[in-house]
Amino acid sequence: MKRYFVTLLLCYFGTLSLCAQSVTIFGDSYSTFEGYITPASNEPWYYQNGNKPQRTDVTDVTQTWWHQLITKQGWHLCMNNSYSGSTVSYSGYDGADYSLRSFLTRMTNLGCPDIIFVFAGTNDSWTGAPMGDYRYDDFAHADFFQFRPAMARMLEYMTKRYINTRIYFILNDGLREEVNSSVTTICQHYGVPCIRLHDIDKMSGHPSVKGMQQIAQQIEEFLNN
Repeated sequence: MKRYFVTLLLCYFGTLSLCAQSVTIFGDSYSTFEGYITPASNEPWYYQNGNKPQRTDVTDVTQTWWHQLITKQGWHLCMNNSYSGSTVSYSGYDGADYSLRSFLTRMTNLGCPDIIFVFAGTNDSWTGAPMGDYRYDDFAHADFFQFRPAMARMLEYMTKRYINTRIYFILNDGLREEVNSSVTTICQHYGVPCIRLHDIDKMSGHPSVKGMQQIAQQIEEFLNN
């Protein structure tokens, strides 16, 4: 009888551990929301209603794709390290050095989650960042101003640093094809699943309320399949 109750307790707490996954969001403007990003010095793009002129109809954090997904799955948010305008590489808009906000610089600060969603590459596409060659080792500082080596270095580090963490890359729709193919190739090299979005509704180039719902749904469909 005692063994029976011990087994029941183990099953109970095992079920809890499956449901209570912790999640880190590692993204750019698409994943920001004022007051809900870490560190707080990261620049948001989505603001709480009334704080800034609204560029989409997203005015509440519960409308964001990640809040919807985490809530529905019964997960816990470890942190959201997202930064508006951030690039994977160090190459920013108008040739500016974006190393301070880049994914490469921020990838060391993602907490200790069970799952990491990396939503990146949009600004690299929009800035027209140089692609560079595919390279998976012997990185030099100059390489990180090019998308492919920077992307490879990011996933190399993350897959080694965040042990036993499931890492998913979310690829936006409407990007340059060379960015799409590069992301797919590099994700395959490191064994990182790539969730490729499609037909997302947007305003000012960013997901609307409908678009946020579509992103959450497409990620959920990918995970279920």
